[in-house]
Amino acid sequence: MSNTLLTFPKGGVHPRESKESTEHLPIETLPLPEEVEILLSQHFGAPCEPLVKKKDQVAEGDVIGEVEAGLGASIHASVSGRVKNIAASANPVSISSPSIFIQTDPEAKPKVNSPCNWNDLSRKELLGRVKDAGIVGIGGAGFPTHVKLSPPPEAKVDTLILNGAECEPYLTTDHRTMLEHPEEVIEGAKIILAILGIEECHIGIEANKSDAIEEMKRVSREISSNGFRISIGPLKVKYPQGSEKQLIESITGRRVPGFGLPFDVGVIVQNVGTARAIYEAVVLEKPLYEKVVTISGRGIERPANLRVRIGTKLNDIVSFLGGTRSDLAKVVMGGPMMGFAIPTLDIPVTKTTSGVLFLTNDEIDTNPHGQCIRCGWCLDACPMGLSPNEIGIYVEGGRAEETSQFGLFECFECGCCAYTCPAKRPLVQFIRLAKMKAGK
Repeated sequence: MSNTLLTFPKGGVHPRESKESTEHLPIETLPLPEEVEILLSQHFGAPCEPLVKKKDQVAEGDVIGEVEAGLGASIHASVSGRVKNIAASANPVSISSPSIFIQTDPEAKPKVNSPCNWNDLSRKELLGRVKDAGIVGIGGAGFPTHVKLSPPPEAKVDTLILNGAECEPYLTTDHRTMLEHPEEVIEGAKIILAILGIEECHIGIEANKSDAIEEMKRVSREISSNGFRISIGPLKVKYPQGSEKQLIESITGRRVPGFGLPFDVGVIVQNVGTARAIYEAVVLEKPLYEKVVTISGRGIERPANLRVRIGTKLNDIVSFLGGTRSDLAKVVMGGPMMGFAIPTLDIPVTKTTSGVLFLTNDEIDTNPHGQCIRCGWCLDACPMGLSPNEIGIYVEGGRAEETSQFGLFECFECGCCAYTCPAKRPLVQFIRLAKMKAGK
């Protein structure tokens, strides 16, 4: 790979990075909360069915939920303690979902995981450990990883891409993971290559993380490759560089067809955090029950990169960090481009929570939106070459069902259109409404 900064050819925007508050902060471990609330729907697919009942005792890492049929991933206890209740609770994406409430046992000893030599395991055994650990795509929609690592034979996958772009403003969890755990990320990449039966891995990292680029290069040189080829590709700083299809085109030049999947062009993409989770699952037999989360924004007393147990309430995180400031205006779960504003802190961290932003009025735009002025800026910004302006106009005209002609279902809701719109039109919200109205 050359030293030229790689990028995708169509669209994209350059929002303010806003990473300075946390990019240099080492990962801290949040003390165990008194109670966790573990959602049974934390992945793409069917919700898990609970395997425990009220008053049961559970240990850290125990399986407490499984999908009986269909696509899904197992859920594990993130703490040792007693099942306090099984009930519906708030979900930042799907409004509500069933949850298991566990009261933490403060006297329980921490679980100790002993490493094994994964080279002694077969591809089937490696994939089995990934599945048993309940791993999902940490950096995206939570697609079950064991399914993603089982492409159909006709796909002819030859390349693995690890996504270390972290192009969303504010978020720095992938950056810190690559700096603090580079050996585990690289070893996770090798495990994925072994599962897929291929040799080629490219790790894409945006150029604003030069320290992570150098650290990952150093480790990839020093760790024995065992026949695997692992290279680091510096990427141009441009949003949405970390989107799967854009990342593939940036690094390989291959273009995933409309409604296609990465394996259609011989590529599998995994987040660097997911690669580390795969390392822990295979080498330590540790399920995915804790997560590194960026807590940032001017509305929080102390920004941080925190390692938290799945099911930890945002209230507990805020208390640990000294509370919120008086000028707090909005709380967003995820990044500012693709995240969701939430009305309460009584919401738990899930496997896919990448960050929680506490934003002040200085960081958000509360001006009302206007009518489309036909400037075409959203057309230029859309990395998929769609027509978000027309979708918005049709939705406002009560014709949402007719918007598929403008590429509605190819949109992955990156928010470039809304960001660049001078009329401040809520184009992503229009698109989401159109998808609902069109029956998908």
